[in-house]
Amino acid sequence: MDLKQLEYFVHVAELGSFTRASIVIDVAQPALSRQVRQLEVELRQNLLTRNGRGVIVTDAGKLLLEHARGILHQIERAKEDLGLLRGALAGRVAVGLPPSISKRIAVPLTRAFRQQLPDASLSITEALSSAMQESVTAGRLDLALLYNPAPSAEIDSVVILEEDLYLVGPAQPAGEPDEEISMRELASKPLVIPTKPNSIRMLVEAEMANIGCRPTIAMEIDGVAAILDLVIDGVGLAVLSSNAVLTAPRPEAFAMRRIVDPPLRSRLALALSSQRPTTLTQQAVLKLIQEVVSQTMSGSPSLAKT
Repeated sequence: MDLKQLEYFVHVAELGSFTRASIVIDVAQPALSRQVRQLEVELRQNLLTRNGRGVIVTDAGKLLLEHARGILHQIERAKEDLGLLRGALAGRVAVGLPPSISKRIAVPLTRAFRQQLPDASLSITEALSSAMQESVTAGRLDLALLYNPAPSAEIDSVVILEEDLYLVGPAQPAGEPDEEISMRELASKPLVIPTKPNSIRMLVEAEMANIGCRPTIAMEIDGVAAILDLVIDGVGLAVLSSNAVLTAPRPEAFAMRRIVDPPLRSRLALALSSQRPTTLTQQAVLKLIQEVVSQTMSGSPSLAKT
């Protein structure tokens, strides 16, 4: 048994597929399969049950997975401790950010990371919260900022920011729109909204269900830029945070009304896997993200209209 075999096995087990694991770790699938098979032969146990859709971890595999995660974590800690003798933390940290947040914090986060952790490396991935939550669980991401993460025993999360959500429409050439709109009134408005399981979509539907309403869907489409283009084109209105609008190319083209009765608020959480201990470098990045979000996002204007 060697560390490379353990690493390969952990990736395959967490991702549930030799194909996905080969892409993530950039190893040819036959070589990956051969290494895992050698591990099974050496341990005289079937660790994975292969089927047409991927792999299922056996009882023996689940036991080894628990040990392997600990072993690999200890190796990372050993590297970090040795790095501390040189006075610096090292290692690679993979971070996931929602696109609208990435526009605001990617540059200051990278700048602060280089200043405070010069011997470490940072990888940033942009994706929707639902996809990133799965990536954290599977080990493709070490940390992620998620909007309204679904409860999960495999994820530890802490809310670091709450944002009001607004009904967004085209700016009116004359007159000013009301600053607020009730949830019940919102239910009658045609919405251009992301497909499930987008976090805002799920939040809108859940809050409306609580007061006995359902949203009026004019069109489903993913991506803030596409949604705002359709709002300008008159297809419907959008439910977004002020940050999503303010980071658009032409924020002055939109009018925003805060949603009330009840208020609609999106929660931004910092999430990591509950199945894998964090390294010292990851802990440092956790703190760094919280500081950058606090400095960059907390002062964001909450515009009710433009």
